[in-house]
Amino acid sequence: MKIDLSGTTALVTGSTGGIGYAIARGLAAAGANVIINGRSQDRIDRAIASIGKAAPAAKVRGVAADVATAEGCAELVESVPDVDILINNAGIFEPKDFFNIPDADWLRFFEVNVMSGVRLARAYMKGMLKRNWGRIIFISSESALMIPKEMIHYGMTKTAQLAISRGLAELTRGTAVTVNSVMPGPTMSEGVETFVKELAKQNGQSVETAAEEFIKQHRPSSLLQRFASPEEIANMVVYIASRQASVTNGAALRAEGGLVQTVA
Repeated sequence: MKIDLSGTTALVTGSTGGIGYAIARGLAAAGANVIINGRSQDRIDRAIASIGKAAPAAKVRGVAADVATAEGCAELVESVPDVDILINNAGIFEPKDFFNIPDADWLRFFEVNVMSGVRLARAYMKGMLKRNWGRIIFISSESALMIPKEMIHYGMTKTAQLAISRGLAELTRGTAVTVNSVMPGPTMSEGVETFVKELAKQNGQSVETAAEEFIKQHRPSSLLQRFASPEEIANMVVYIASRQASVTNGAALRAEGGLVQTVA
């Protein structure tokens, strides 16, 4: 199977690093015209240069906008009025004891992880329906199903993404537009790598040992028994964004290494 996204325009939010960058690179390699998004123009420029170095024929440009705010989303939509593929990847996480999470943090996590996707789907989905083709993909997490006690506010936002994704899929009935969510498990993205390095420093361990111990202690049900790479998650996303994935709609797709112990 050859995935060919030539002629499509794809927007990946939060794509200057980590899973978002890997998705953007994968979509560009498949022929899509890709828009990199982040808050820093410098990081956007570096991401574009990196993709261009790996794939000289890639068509990539960037838009600096903070999708955590309504104003930032509006700026992004003004700069990119139409897209065929929307990847709602922008998100934040932070381990914090429930009793120490203030209201402001709950609202901040909801704005970044949930409302960014809501606002952009609202802006772009009508055009997809009118053209009778499009893909909207929310990058959720296994934490949507297995709420982590160390960051309940994060888990709440990931569950909300599943609900929104399924609800939007109901609006696509009879069209060639699909809306899905992908649930990565523990993935060695930039933020997680920083977190693991800090654990290693605190415990006097190597980064490799700290990563192994984290999976054993905090994600013992994992069948993968390691952190996934951003590229492994991107592979799933690029397929779901493709024309070949035409019958996958309204789904919460697991890419969590067998962590969730259910048959569905």
